[in-house]
Amino acid sequence: MAVPGQGFEPATGDGPAAAPDGRQAELRTAYEGLLQIRRLVNGPAGAAVPAPWEVRQLPRAVALALEAAGIAASAVDEEGRRTRTGYRVAAGAEPGRAEVTWVGPAGGGAAGEEQERLTACAAVLEGLGWVCLLYRGPRRRRFLEVEPPDGPGGPGGPGGPGGP
Repeated sequence: MAVPGQGFEPATGDGPAAAPDGRQAELRTAYEGLLQIRRLVNGPAGAAVPAPWEVRQLPRAVALALEAAGIAASAVDEEGRRTRTGYRVAAGAEPGRAEVTWVGPAGGGAAGEEQERLTACAAVLEGLGWVCLLYRGPRRRRFLEVEPPDGPGGPGGPGGPGGP
């Protein structure tokens, strides 16, 4: 939900389950804003590629895209235990990248769903101009690495023009 002065905060999969009241309208407004920013700042590329602010806030931008596509985010309770199966978005191991995993409660079957679900996440993100690579990581669990089309050093990314 929106915090006054901070705007909409997309579900990353590391917070509590979002209250549905009013969230859909806020989500729609945030996503439409993202697309409008792309059209305004990306010149001829328009909404087809990420805007520089998305590259600088990669996990947040990825989470917004996935939530807007209707893909469920994972959730945790007050003690940090997973309560719902879904995506989890976090900063990648290297600057300018994000990682998407498919996680859920212990014994909930998330591992068996991860290839299909992460492939669906990749389809959404690639449709918005992100580059996605599916890897198998520790304990043979799959994860999706997401980066801008020009790589982590692309426009607005670390080491790129307009980046930090």
